[in-house]
Amino acid sequence: VYFNLFYLIPNYLARNVALYLGLVIAACVVVTPIKVLVLYLKFSAIPQMQNNLVEVQESLYLGSLLVVLLSTVLRVLTDWWRYQREKQTLQTQTIQSELRFLKSQINPHFLFNTLNNLYALTLKKSDKAPEIVLKLSEIMRYMLYECNEKQVLLSKEIQYIHNYLDLERLRQPKGADIQFTTEGFISDQMIAPLLFVPFLENSFKHGLNHHVQGGGYVHLHLRVHGDDLEFVAENSKAEKLPRQEHPRSGGIGLVNVRQRLHI
Repeated sequence: VYFNLFYLIPNYLARNVALYLGLVIAACVVVTPIKVLVLYLKFSAIPQMQNNLVEVQESLYLGSLLVVLLSTVLRVLTDWWRYQREKQTLQTQTIQSELRFLKSQINPHFLFNTLNNLYALTLKKSDKAPEIVLKLSEIMRYMLYECNEKQVLLSKEIQYIHNYLDLERLRQPKGADIQFTTEGFISDQMIAPLLFVPFLENSFKHGLNHHVQGGGYVHLHLRVHGDDLEFVAENSKAEKLPRQEHPRSGGIGLVNVRQRLHI
């Protein structure tokens, strides 16, 4: 059995099953007569036992073969079980790594856009700049300290959306219609963090940000019904879009959301 487990199986079973079976039979053919001889000498004082050994030699050959093959089956099953556990562990680690990567794409993406807005206001020496810094501080505190968990409270995500929209209200010209409504019972439900960020960003990036004369709207509605959540983002679109002076960049937001939801 040990010869089979530590030599034959590792070296031959996976490469050539026919050769492996041939070597198993050969090993039994070699080992069994030695076993019979040892037992025959051991029972030299009991002729009846020696006669029995001679008569059941074929059964001893078959018994040796069955024992070796049984050890092979147990080894294969054990290796398969170990492989499944390692595979599951690896898949879990891969998913966790991918989720961390996708989240890391969100945080700098949003921060970059907000700092651009803050920079524009400081150039204008706007009185809104200090308030934006405070709102940005609240948002970054949430993103840095609470969004590292696999799931967060839905109520905290909703508060995050409110803070985000407060930032946008400070930045947008007067007359912009920004609304966010919720429907349904919101208590202790959990949700993956920052899933709504790309929808929020796109509503302004492709909507209100292009309304040069002011006006326009972003209407957001979040509805909770049992274990289902529906989020609708609707925005106006300017009649004339500004000329694209730089190569188009970005586009990771919605792809990111799809990947995270899939995982």
